[in-house]
Amino acid sequence: MHVKPGALYPYKIHIYDTYFYSKERKVRRTMYMFKYVCKRLVLMVGVFLAILTMCFVLVKLLPLTDAQQFGKDMTLILQRREALGYNKPILVQYGIFLKRSLLGGDWGISETLYRGQDVWSIFVSKLPATLLVNIYSVVFSVPLGLLLGIYAALKKNRWQDYLISTLIMVFISVPAYVYALLVQYVLCFKMRLFPLQMNSGTEWLTWSMFLSVVPAVLSLSFGSIASLARSTRAELAEVLTNDFMLLARTKGLTRGQATVRHALRNSMVPIFPLILGEFIGILGGSFVIEKIFGVPGVGQLMINSITARDYNVFMLLTAFYTLISLLTGLVVDLSYGFIDPRIRMGAR
Repeated sequence: MHVKPGALYPYKIHIYDTYFYSKERKVRRTMYMFKYVCKRLVLMVGVFLAILTMCFVLVKLLPLTDAQQFGKDMTLILQRREALGYNKPILVQYGIFLKRSLLGGDWGISETLYRGQDVWSIFVSKLPATLLVNIYSVVFSVPLGLLLGIYAALKKNRWQDYLISTLIMVFISVPAYVYALLVQYVLCFKMRLFPLQMNSGTEWLTWSMFLSVVPAVLSLSFGSIASLARSTRAELAEVLTNDFMLLARTKGLTRGQATVRHALRNSMVPIFPLILGEFIGILGGSFVIEKIFGVPGVGQLMINSITARDYNVFMLLTAFYTLISLLTGLVVDLSYGFIDPRIRMGAR
């Protein structure tokens, strides 16, 4: 008599099959994710090189600063220009630029802003101030934006919701530099709570430095708070009307328990990637804010490099902002798959 394997112990075979089925599904999911990341990285490299190429060509079409204006630094700058192939065809110059900068880490020297100084060293010295302002802005804006959005969703179609929604539309519509001028006038000039300009120096974690950073942080945070509150309110208000929320209430959960355990978790799926993207959003919008409040950061350096036609500094900062933008987009897309396992990145 022939007995099929597992016929006497169907329960054990069922657990055995389920285990390997779930393991196979995890392996397949990992492979999809790996292929998706590899494909995105290849596309990122292509986009990065395309943007860098366009900026390099446009920069080379602009006139160079006359070397006679550099005085005692003229010899050094002429030697660097010779090493970078400034007297050669543009394709040869581009090849030298890629070899020295992307592969060798040599981005040249500053010609007009910081004559004769290494561009990479200048960038590294300016980066902490920008990171300080942006990190403080994210830490301040994200919790406040989430709380306002949750409160507006819980008070839907009441006066609290209308008030928050109106303020959100106002804050989103007004540019950040307008807030900067208002903050400077009201908080810094009239009330004298904070200094007009950020403190100089490198003592980043002192109380005096924190007070000097607050006006710039507030100016950057208004738009981020409004954007995050609007998205949170829209997502949570939609989730609260779903059928599973009614089922949770019928099982004996209070409104607060159902909101925390089910509604917030489901509404955070599209909102959490927005939080990751807030950093680059604030980072890109801090150019004018850094100029207004005297923040010695990368944003102000970018504007000054364009004004002074310091092309080496401009190319490094262009590469930096392009790379940050591309990496942020990749991280945001991958976060969907980690937050919600039902989303399979790269699967058909």
